Amino acid sequence: MTSSPEKSAAKSVEPETEPAIEPSISADSLVQHATDNRVCRITLNRPEALNAITPDQRERIIQLLDDASADPGVRAVVLTGTGRGFCAGADLRGTASGATAGAGRVAGDVARTIRLGAQRLIAAVLDCEKPVIAAVNGTAAGLGAHLAFACDLVLAAESAKFIEVFVRRGLVPDGGGAYLLPRLIGPQRAKELMFFGDALTAAEAERLGLVNRVLPDGELDKTTREWAERLAAGPTRALALTKQLVNASLDADRTTAFTAEAAAQEINMTTEDAREGVASFVERRSAEYKGR
Repeated sequence: MTSSPEKSAAKSVEPETEPAIEPSISADSLVQHATDNRVCRITLNRPEALNAITPDQRERIIQLLDDASADPGVRAVVLTGTGRGFCAGADLRGTASGATAGAGRVAGDVARTIRLGAQRLIAAVLDCEKPVIAAVNGTAAGLGAHLAFACDLVLAAESAKFIEVFVRRGLVPDGGGAYLLPRLIGPQRAKELMFFGDALTAAEAERLGLVNRVLPDGELDKTTREWAERLAAGPTRALALTKQLVNASLDADRTTAFTAEAAAQEINMTTEDAREGVASFVERRSAEYKGR
């Protein structure tokens, strides 16, 4: 299922070997965003470090996802990166997770850092009220892989790789990895990826069900735009409620899931889009959804 670890692959996902960020560079330039055709595109823009995420970048992504939830003008979100990497994980330089840290650490510091950092980022994707597409243009390692897996749909370039890199550094997976992976591919497959840390090709990830489509590198952006614009033209509130139902169903028994489904139906039938959908069916025409 997985390929043998390669020295070159291991080296390519070591963001701590990259030059430090200049203080003058703002999080806005390192996390670009633009909204077009009701699609908010969030782009990690730190290609020299394979888009390893700094705390400032993390906070910016969380804020942009929160803003997308609240903005009626945004009806779909795309997460992607520039250069050869989607995201090489968290930038560990200068954090409590660094190899030289520990002397002044107080019990609870690491748990607090993870809870307020990586876990908040993944939760922001899972809780976003708009559908989120990951366009994985290159290496997605560690937290970067979990960032992709938390998205509602995952499109990957043929050159993309997914790596549960934590074991290579003697670390426990964070960013919800042990929550996400077993739900996506089952516990045995999840353990294989996490125990060995081997690079998973895009084709292998698709076969396992971690990726919706694998595309030639030159077609990733085109297909991502097509999918995002289809979602943006859809019944936004119905999609949000569907996302909530599916995510919650993984932790719910049948009675709870059925109760949540009935409540979601009740809520959705109060929306303009639901009325438009029914009317368009009766009138035998295409629906025109407004996202309300």
